[in-house]
Amino acid sequence: QKAKKKEKEIQKLRFKGKEKNRLFNTSFPLSPALCITKNETKEATLALLFVFFSPSFLLNFLFPTMEEESSWLIPKVLVLSVMFSLVMVKGMSLLWWRPRKIEEHFSKQGIRGPPYHFFIGNVKELVGMMLKASSHPMPFSHNILPRVLSFYHHWRKIYGATFLVWFGPTFRLTVADPDLIREIFSKSEFYEKNEAHPLVKQLEGDGLLSLKGEKWAHHRKIISPTFHMENLKLLVPVVLKSVTEMVEKWSDKLSETGEVEVDVYEWFQILTEDIISRTAFGSSYEDGRAIFRLQAQQMILCAEAFQKVFIPGYRFFPTKGNLKSWKLDKEIRKSLLRLIERRKNSVGDGDGDGEECKEPAAAAKDLLGLMIQAKNVTVQDIVEECKSFFFAGKQTTSNLLTWTTILLSMHPEWQAKARDEVLRVCGSRDVPTKDHVVKLKTLSMIINESLRLYPPIVATIRRAKSDVELGGYKIPCGTELLIPIIAVHHDQAIWGNDVNEFNPDRFANGVPRAAKHPVGFIPFGLGARTCIGQNLAILQAKLTLALLLQRFTFHLAPTYQHAPTVLMLLYPQHGAPITFRRLNNPEDS
Repeated sequence: QKAKKKEKEIQKLRFKGKEKNRLFNTSFPLSPALCITKNETKEATLALLFVFFSPSFLLNFLFPTMEEESSWLIPKVLVLSVMFSLVMVKGMSLLWWRPRKIEEHFSKQGIRGPPYHFFIGNVKELVGMMLKASSHPMPFSHNILPRVLSFYHHWRKIYGATFLVWFGPTFRLTVADPDLIREIFSKSEFYEKNEAHPLVKQLEGDGLLSLKGEKWAHHRKIISPTFHMENLKLLVPVVLKSVTEMVEKWSDKLSETGEVEVDVYEWFQILTEDIISRTAFGSSYEDGRAIFRLQAQQMILCAEAFQKVFIPGYRFFPTKGNLKSWKLDKEIRKSLLRLIERRKNSVGDGDGDGEECKEPAAAAKDLLGLMIQAKNVTVQDIVEECKSFFFAGKQTTSNLLTWTTILLSMHPEWQAKARDEVLRVCGSRDVPTKDHVVKLKTLSMIINESLRLYPPIVATIRRAKSDVELGGYKIPCGTELLIPIIAVHHDQAIWGNDVNEFNPDRFANGVPRAAKHPVGFIPFGLGARTCIGQNLAILQAKLTLALLLQRFTFHLAPTYQHAPTVLMLLYPQHGAPITFRRLNNPEDS
């Protein structure tokens, strides 16, 4: 008992007074001759942190007199200590050692890039450049690459078209060579769509936009009939109904001078929401309005998240932003389930519990009807696919319409050419039909040039599924390949000296002959994952513009500011105010 008592007293004195000084003086001598190098000090400090912050050390430090009583905890504490140390080592590997090896691997192949910074990569510089570029409007020019993809424009001048950039600890290799882009898009067995940011995936749904492999192929096969040209032609009256209602609302706002100023960016979003609700889901705009409103709020959260370093697992913490995101997603799901249930009840039976859905074969060929009718598709699958098309269908088409209207306002000579064609093909009073649409060649050229200069998606990403060789470069498994679509569309080597000029004539002989390379024009992607809804988007754009050209002349409003900006898609940062003037007869054009 006396021996035990004495041992306890020694333990109490271990970190007190002279005993404490002696302990540390022995461990880390102060003599300059014994001082280790700076790097070795960092490594030693890291190793000691693993020990000093281990549970076993803290237990003995805080409760030295309980050593015997807590002896049963030692095995568990040791396990926790080892696990903690392994996590720390893994973290250092991912955040420091691995990036250094990646940089070295690509440097040996002549590929460089801005240096990696611990944990944040190049995010600070990247966000800084993009915020600076979007801080003020630009002149009326179509040379928008320095503003829209400022980091790529800046670093390309330093490191070349192919360089390494770090989004936190995630590295991406920029690829702007059209031959390499064609190889990436055509070889889906080697390159796959990358995993989207959790907030983006929540917004766009786990549908065609993000699915992979057999499930993606199954869903695409089910949905494809919706977008076949023969089926799309049947939707022309539905699209025209929505467009006519919008134009009539504008006409009601005309002043005594016969003019009205509208923000077409906002109006075209409402228009495409209405068209999507009717054509893809067989419902009215009122049914879909709540979903579109909620998705707009989700887009704002995504924009905020893109300006921060992505931390795996962070989305599970109940932060203010995450709580709001969870609430929005829950409300969207509830709205979609009501829409699905109402549709099922109107055409057939269904239990809505996630089992396979059934519907008579006579159902209309819209997206929702085909999904309900299909086999091996659950209600949850339908919800995710609906989210994808509510988001992608609205944003792509509304942005295409917005930029094309802006371009026609900037270039009245092309507006006049397009109007002459519409009046010649459709007449001044007749509503355009499906037969008229295919004859509007000049309008098609204008839309293609709009997609070239202002593509809705400015960049896309693919991921190497295994170690591959691309254009002589050895690409490690997991490498993300950033394809700057807008840089390809604005490449002088592909499009000529007038690359930044609005010249629809370049498409006079069709898309294949417009550029010096067949992969020079990829607004809807390429290969198996080409945008399934592109024909519907073009159809909507042609019908809408034809009606507008029939009834109005238009020009930029005095308040318009040219500020192309990216918020997932390319949009006008300060809106698109356009002044429309009623066209009373063809001579007014």
